[in-house]
Amino acid sequence: MPDKSRSTRGSTAAGADGGTPADVLAGGTGARRGDGPQVRPRNGLDRYFEISARRSTVARELRGGLTTFFTMAYIVVLNPIILSGADVDGNELPFASVAAVTALIAGVMTLLMGIVGRYPFALATGLGINAIVAVFAATQLSWPEIMGLVVLEGLLITVLVLTGFRRAVFEAIPPQLKTSIAVGIGFFLTIIGLVDAGFIRRAQEGVVPISFGINGQLAGWPLLVFVIGLLLTAVLVVRKVRGALLLGIVATTVLAIIIEAIADVGPTFTDDGVNPRGWALQVPTLPEDVVSTPDLSLIGNFSLFGGFERIGVIAALLIVFSIMIADFFDTVGTVTAVGAEAGLLDEKRNLPRSQPVLLVDSLAAAAGGAGSVSSNTTYIESTAGVADGARTGLASVVTGVLFLVATLFSPLVQVVPSEAAAPVLVIVGAMLISQIKNLAWDDMSLVIPAFLTISLMPFTYSITNGIGAGVVSFVLLRTAVGRARDIHPLMWLIALLFLVYFLLEPLQQLF
Repeated sequence: MPDKSRSTRGSTAAGADGGTPADVLAGGTGARRGDGPQVRPRNGLDRYFEISARRSTVARELRGGLTTFFTMAYIVVLNPIILSGADVDGNELPFASVAAVTALIAGVMTLLMGIVGRYPFALATGLGINAIVAVFAATQLSWPEIMGLVVLEGLLITVLVLTGFRRAVFEAIPPQLKTSIAVGIGFFLTIIGLVDAGFIRRAQEGVVPISFGINGQLAGWPLLVFVIGLLLTAVLVVRKVRGALLLGIVATTVLAIIIEAIADVGPTFTDDGVNPRGWALQVPTLPEDVVSTPDLSLIGNFSLFGGFERIGVIAALLIVFSIMIADFFDTVGTVTAVGAEAGLLDEKRNLPRSQPVLLVDSLAAAAGGAGSVSSNTTYIESTAGVADGARTGLASVVTGVLFLVATLFSPLVQVVPSEAAAPVLVIVGAMLISQIKNLAWDDMSLVIPAFLTISLMPFTYSITNGIGAGVVSFVLLRTAVGRARDIHPLMWLIALLFLVYFLLEPLQQLF
C-alpha cells in the first residue's frame, strides 16, 4: 500500500509547509482537471512565475533557491581544481579566474533559466563533461582549443533545440525508462554525497573496489560531522520541518566551523602529503577577507577551430560528439528527475513547455566554453531546492543571484564544507528512489533496461552511461520479444548514437 503521507510526485519536505505538494502542470493551466477551480494569481510576480498555480509560495521559492545554491556552491571551488592541470602546451588555467568565471556564468545562466524557462533548474559547469575536457586538454589539445570545441558543441545543441529535435528525443523516451532515470539519479545523488563526504572511498588494498570510511571505520571529525548532519537532516525531513534541507546545511556548517576551530583538522590534501582525516574540499573556517575582486580574464579565451587544425577534422568532430552526447542526455536525466520530484511532469512523464528550458541549457554549454570554464548544464542538485519547496523559476532567480554575489564574496562560499552539503544529496536520493514503485516489474524486456539504467548511473558515475545502457537494451529486448512496433522511431536513432558513443575509443584510435 502506498504511503499516503507523501505524494507520489511531490517531496516530503515540500509538504512540510502545510500545503499540498505541487501536482500541477506547468504552462499556466493551474490545477489538473478535476482538482477544483484554478488558483488566481495574487500579483504580477505570481502570474509570471505561476507560483500559486503550482501550489507554492514566494517564501518556499526563496528557501528552495537558497538550498539549491548551498548544495551546489562547491562547484566554485571544485571546478578550478579539476581544470588546474596543464594542457599539451604546458599552460595552466589560473585558479582564481576559473573560480570567478565559474560563478559568473552559473549565475547568469541560472538567472536566464529562471526568467525564460520558469522552472526551478540551476546550471553550472558539468562535472562529467569536465572529466572529458580535462583528459583531452592534457593529451591532445590546448585549453583554448578544447574550449572552442565546447562552444561548437553548445551551438550544435542549440540548433537541435531550435529545430525541435531535442524535445522530440526527450518525448520519445518511454515512461518506463524515464521513471528508471529518476530512480537511477536518486542512487547517483546518494553515492555522490557519500563520496564527497568521504563516507565511502576507493579501497587502497584488498579485493573490494570501495571501502567504508577510513580502513573500515568512521574515523576523523569530518566524517562525524557528515553523520550528524545526515541524521539531523533526516529527522527534520520526517518531522516535516519547514526548510528542513536548508536548516540541515546551516546547522551542519556551524558544527563544522566549531569543530575546525577547536580541533584544527585541516584539509585532506596538504603540501606535506595526504591527510585522510581532513576536510574533503573546503575547510570550514571564517575568512579573513569577505570580499574579493573577481578575475574575469579567461572570458573569450577560446579558439573555435584551433582543435581541427591540431588533430584533424574527424578526430575533433569525435570529441565534439562525445561532449554533446554527455551534455544532451545528462540534461534529459536531470530534467526528468527534478520534474518528477516537483510533480511537474505530465501523464507521459514529459515536462510541459520544455523548449525554453532546453534552449537555455544549450546556450549555457556554449557560454561555458566561451568563458573557458567548460560546458554548463542543468544540475541534478536542483532536486535539493525542489525537495525544500521550490516549484518555479523564481527559485532559480534566487540561486542565480547568489552565484553572482559569489563572484565577489567567494571567501564566504568556501565556508560550507562538502561534509555539510553531502547529507542533503543523500536525503534527496532517498526521495527520488521512492518512484521505483511506478515501474513495471512483470515484463523482463522492461525490467532489464530499467535495471541497467538505475545501476549504471551510480556504478559508472555517469547519468549518460545509465541512459545509454537503458536505451540500447530497451530497443534490443523489445525487438527480441516481438514488440518492435512499440518502439518510437527516434529511439532507434538514439540507440545508434549511443552505440557510437560507447565505441568512441576504438573509433578515435582508428581515425
